[in-house]
Amino acid sequence: MVDAIMRLIANIFGAFANFFYAVTHPGEWLAWLPYINQPMPTPEVKESLMRFIYYGASSELFFVVLVLFLILTAVGLWRRPLMWAYVRGLEWFANGIGRIVAWVGLIMVIQQIAIVFLQRIFRVAQIEFGAFGIGFTKDLSWWSEELKLYNAMIVALCVTYTFVQGGHVRVDLIYSGVSYRWKKAIDMFGSLFFMIPVATLTWLFAWFFFWRVMVVPNSSASDSLDKLLLKAKAVRWNIETIGFSPNGFDAYFLFKILILSFVALTFLHAVSFFWRSLLEFIEGPSSNGRYLDKDTLGAGEEAYEGTH
Repeated sequence: MVDAIMRLIANIFGAFANFFYAVTHPGEWLAWLPYINQPMPTPEVKESLMRFIYYGASSELFFVVLVLFLILTAVGLWRRPLMWAYVRGLEWFANGIGRIVAWVGLIMVIQQIAIVFLQRIFRVAQIEFGAFGIGFTKDLSWWSEELKLYNAMIVALCVTYTFVQGGHVRVDLIYSGVSYRWKKAIDMFGSLFFMIPVATLTWLFAWFFFWRVMVVPNSSASDSLDKLLLKAKAVRWNIETIGFSPNGFDAYFLFKILILSFVALTFLHAVSFFWRSLLEFIEGPSSNGRYLDKDTLGAGEEAYEGTH
């Protein structure tokens, strides 16, 4: 027990050193960026990529994020307007992404209608776009399978927007019957012990799942940094471009990026929801829903709001 506590304290204090080292030595883990999908010229560049892969889901990163969360929470409790600023900023971010990406649904419908007309009525086999001497031509099956990406974008990138708007389905067994402060305590507990841990674990597996379709040899969550640096000698890009059909959509690595985006947004909003619940717990019922930016259908449409 004592050893575990000492390791925890060492990791917390070590987070400061790790953070400042990463900030002051960016070349050791970002030197690969200019060579995305290009041959990496030197062993140092290859090693920087493997360091990035390792630290992207490492215990070192976990403790850096934990310490940052603790510091921001402590500062926010000292100056509550600052914590309200955290909440407003993160909710603005979630709302902004959601409101923009929601338009993808319209694009998806228009593209589906166009595909049906072009395929069934005009018997067109390909769709081509071009401008300034640059053309982009793909088979209709490619455009048809691309609709899956639009659907995935709406699910992955609108998840926190829907949470802010109160649009997720909830199963309520005791929540509605308890007092205001108990509700906020339940919200805080759910954020800390359900949303944040699940998002953290999902990130751990999603991170390496993404890199398995980007480079070879494959990396895994069980690989140590030394093992990954050994693999760096043979590392090369192997970006997934295999579709479900010969002429189908071939950028399936984008779905892996969306998984990471989904998890990151969920984690950020779990933190934001904890801070909002904490503030509303401290300040009482008068602060319930303060600064909450919810969409409205307009005057006279109140009965329909929240039903979507």
